[in-house]
Amino acid sequence: MTTKPNHFLDLKDIPAADLRLIIDTAREWKEARRGWPKGKVDEGAVLAGYNLAMIFEKSSTRTRISFEVATRQLGAMPLILQGNSMQLGRGETTSDTAKVMSRYVDAIMIRANTHEAVLELAEEGTVPVINALTNRSHPCQLMADIMTIEEHRGPISGKKVAWVGDGNNVATSLIEAAVKFDFSLVLGCPDAFAPYDDVLSWAEAEGGDVRVVTNAEEAVWDADAVITDTWVSMGDDRTGSRVRALEPFQVNRELMSKAADDALFLHCLPAHRGEEVTNNVLDGPQSVVWDEAENRLHAQKAILAWCLGKL
Repeated sequence: MTTKPNHFLDLKDIPAADLRLIIDTAREWKEARRGWPKGKVDEGAVLAGYNLAMIFEKSSTRTRISFEVATRQLGAMPLILQGNSMQLGRGETTSDTAKVMSRYVDAIMIRANTHEAVLELAEEGTVPVINALTNRSHPCQLMADIMTIEEHRGPISGKKVAWVGDGNNVATSLIEAAVKFDFSLVLGCPDAFAPYDDVLSWAEAEGGDVRVVTNAEEAVWDADAVITDTWVSMGDDRTGSRVRALEPFQVNRELMSKAADDALFLHCLPAHRGEEVTNNVLDGPQSVVWDEAENRLHAQKAILAWCLGKL
């Protein structure tokens, strides 16, 4: 009987204790490398001899660089694959691709157009699959976000986090994180761009402290952290009506003044400066976006090690 791989697909499906282990390990490993050249392999190289296939159906900066460096620092070999150069879901079924790739590599990371493709890869293959972004969720990003908040403000349990803007894929993972890490979450979104009903229903059933409001100031009031994302996600239509609906949700100095005095500002990047966030917030003293971006590397190293049974 084969053992089911440790997939990293959505935070809701992973035990809270495992997510906590990943975060704590990421912080420990980050500290252990302080001052080292970034190209140096970790002591112990826990994934030496392994290889990771990285499939990109969407363009990428932070995800590609952080995962490739993470793989190399752990002693493994990354294999970069562009979706348009493969037969995934086109000349070959996703199921067949999953079965073939499982014979070649030890794990698969995918930045996919659809969530369904990631789920099928995981279901049909025999190696761990990591969701590095889909239209539905972005769990790796939230692990870096939790790590960043805790670096600056201590344990996130019991704190208030605010999301402002489009209830997109990052918002989905944030809702799941609120339940798993036991923090309060208020999402400020226009009615037309609210988070998925089913993820909100899941959070309610799990006893999560999650609310959705349609006013940005109400969302951020006394929050310990304010998080936003671009108003137009990759693949979305950039229409005037969409932007107009989201304009009242811009994160600017006035909005940040409604949050707690020491509130942090986070953004997964890339940012559309002057649109969802102003320069004086993104580059201001409350912003931790560059630490957040760096922590993608450290969090993903721990995710890889967890997927392959090395934590």
